[in-house]
Amino acid sequence: MKKTILIVAIILLIAGIALLAFPTFSNFIGSKVSKAQTDTFEERAAHIIPDMTYEEAVEKGVVSEDGIFLGGLNEGGGHDGADSDEEYESGARVLFGPDLDRLYDDVVAYNARVRNDQSTLLINEDAYAASVIDLRSYGITDGIFGYLIIPEIDMWLPVYLGAGDKNMSYGAAHMTYTTLPIGEERSNCVIAGHTDYIGRIFFDNLRYLNIGDEVTFRNYWTSLHYQVVKTEICAPDQSQNIYIGDDRDLLTLFTCVPNSKGDFDRYFVICERTE
Repeated sequence: MKKTILIVAIILLIAGIALLAFPTFSNFIGSKVSKAQTDTFEERAAHIIPDMTYEEAVEKGVVSEDGIFLGGLNEGGGHDGADSDEEYESGARVLFGPDLDRLYDDVVAYNARVRNDQSTLLINEDAYAASVIDLRSYGITDGIFGYLIIPEIDMWLPVYLGAGDKNMSYGAAHMTYTTLPIGEERSNCVIAGHTDYIGRIFFDNLRYLNIGDEVTFRNYWTSLHYQVVKTEICAPDQSQNIYIGDDRDLLTLFTCVPNSKGDFDRYFVICERTE
């Protein structure tokens, strides 16, 4: 009987230690996952085939449908022999110059539409959940448009298009019908992220940012640098921070934080581009 009690006690002790350690361990793993995703982004951005589209490359067997380089440029791919297999590692994720050019032009057009019609487009929660840009049609098969770098809180976090539940379970999410960050004036890119999401650290540490802290958004064309200019806690029905205001280029980050009423408010970190 005493032996049985001892075994049960040991099992309960191990279970208790595992339960206490789980958040730390899972957050560590989650951080590694996010960093791996941003590393993959950089790998893809460094391997651009300049003269072939994603669809052409898939048709020729140069890449898989997931955008992974298979080889074959030497056999007639890479129009006019501009590219060769030696420039790319087998198994690397690649992108395509014409598709990125087309994506940039479409983002410019999308931003112009938002500036002209944001008040009629962004009318309810469903409006910002689904992306109006399908990145897969540009050869970007993982859905990542860019990523955030915030050294002060040790953040490297991928950003997906559309603030729906699925995207927000993977990383940060751009709110549809706010502008996308490509370095234009009169812009306000709004990005949402969870706090206290089991197994991942997303926007948990936003509240520790201070005025003047640096935030970088890395997209496929450049890195955009911002500084925190304001933090604010708002009620859920106070949405003034998500709209375009003046001629500044803003990046607005927000997450949910508990309030004294047993509900959640919104914590906003508003950043302005410096270069």
